[in-house]
Amino acid sequence: MTTVKVTFLPDNVTVEAETGEPLLDVAKRGNVFIPTGCLMGSCHACEVELDDGTPICACISSVPSGIEELTINLYSDPVW
Repeated sequence: MTTVKVTFLPDNVTVEAETGEPLLDVAKRGNVFIPTGCLMGSCHACEVELDDGTPICACISSVPSGIEELTINLYSDPVW
Protein backbone atom coordinates (compact mmCIF):
# COMPACT_ATOMS: atom_id res chain seq x y z
CA MET A 1 0.00 0.00 0.00
CA THR A 2 1.01 3.56 -0.63
CA THR A 3 0.94 6.31 1.98
CA VAL A 4 -0.99 9.48 1.12
CA LYS A 5 -0.85 12.76 3.05
CA VAL A 6 -4.49 13.83 3.63
CA THR A 7 -5.02 17.44 4.70
CA PHE A 8 -8.37 18.57 6.10
CA LEU A 9 -9.21 22.26 5.66
CA PRO A 10 -10.02 24.80 7.08
CA ASP A 11 -8.14 23.63 10.21
CA ASN A 12 -5.13 22.37 8.21
CA VAL A 13 -5.01 18.96 9.95
CA THR A 14 -2.78 16.47 8.12
CA VAL A 15 -3.06 12.70 8.56
CA GLU A 16 -1.02 9.94 6.93
CA ALA A 17 -3.35 7.42 5.28
CA GLU A 18 -3.15 4.30 3.15
CA THR A 19 -4.68 4.08 -0.32
CA GLY A 20 -8.11 2.51 -0.08
CA GLU A 21 -8.62 3.61 3.54
CA PRO A 22 -12.12 5.03 4.19
CA LEU A 23 -12.08 8.83 4.50
CA LEU A 24 -14.19 8.76 7.67
CA ASP A 25 -11.55 6.55 9.34
CA VAL A 26 -8.78 8.93 8.29
CA ALA A 27 -10.72 11.93 9.60
CA LYS A 28 -11.46 10.19 12.90
CA ARG A 29 -7.79 9.35 13.40
CA GLY A 30 -6.98 13.06 12.98
CA ASN A 31 -9.77 14.13 15.36
CA VAL A 32 -11.56 15.77 12.43
CA PHE A 33 -15.35 15.67 12.72
CA ILE A 34 -17.34 14.95 9.56
CA PRO A 35 -21.08 14.73 10.24
CA THR A 36 -22.84 11.63 8.97
CA GLY A 37 -26.42 10.59 8.44
CA CYS A 38 -27.30 7.52 6.41
CA LEU A 39 -23.72 6.21 5.86
CA MET A 40 -24.78 5.16 2.34
CA GLY A 41 -24.15 8.41 0.41
CA SER A 42 -27.82 9.27 0.00
CA CYS A 43 -28.35 12.05 2.53
CA HIS A 44 -25.15 14.01 1.75
CA ALA A 45 -24.62 14.95 5.42
CA CYS A 46 -20.96 13.93 5.03
CA GLU A 47 -20.38 15.83 1.79
CA VAL A 48 -16.94 17.41 1.52
CA GLU A 49 -15.03 18.97 -1.38
CA LEU A 50 -11.82 17.86 -2.97
CA ASP A 51 -9.22 20.52 -3.71
CA ASP A 52 -10.53 20.89 -7.26
CA GLY A 53 -14.05 21.63 -5.97
CA THR A 54 -15.50 18.18 -6.66
CA PRO A 55 -18.07 17.26 -3.99
CA ILE A 56 -17.89 13.72 -2.57
CA CYS A 57 -19.66 11.86 0.21
CA ALA A 58 -17.00 10.93 2.77
CA CYS A 59 -19.01 7.95 4.06
CA ILE A 60 -18.64 6.05 0.78
CA SER A 61 -15.25 7.40 -0.32
CA SER A 62 -11.74 6.19 0.30
CA VAL A 63 -8.22 7.48 -0.23
CA PRO A 64 -7.52 7.14 -3.97
CA SER A 65 -4.41 5.52 -5.38
CA GLY A 66 -1.89 7.21 -7.63
CA ILE A 67 -1.53 10.40 -5.58
CA GLU A 68 0.83 11.58 -2.85
CA GLU A 69 -1.41 14.24 -1.29
CA LEU A 70 -5.16 14.78 -0.93
CA THR A 71 -6.86 17.94 0.33
CA ILE A 72 -10.38 17.73 1.77
CA ASN A 73 -12.31 20.96 2.27
CA LEU A 74 -14.88 20.70 5.07
CA TYR A 75 -17.83 22.99 5.17
CA SER A 76 -20.86 22.98 7.38
CA ASP A 77 -24.40 22.51 6.13
CA PRO A 78 -26.81 24.53 8.27
CA VAL A 79 -29.46 21.82 7.76
CA TRP A 80 -27.33 19.28 9.66
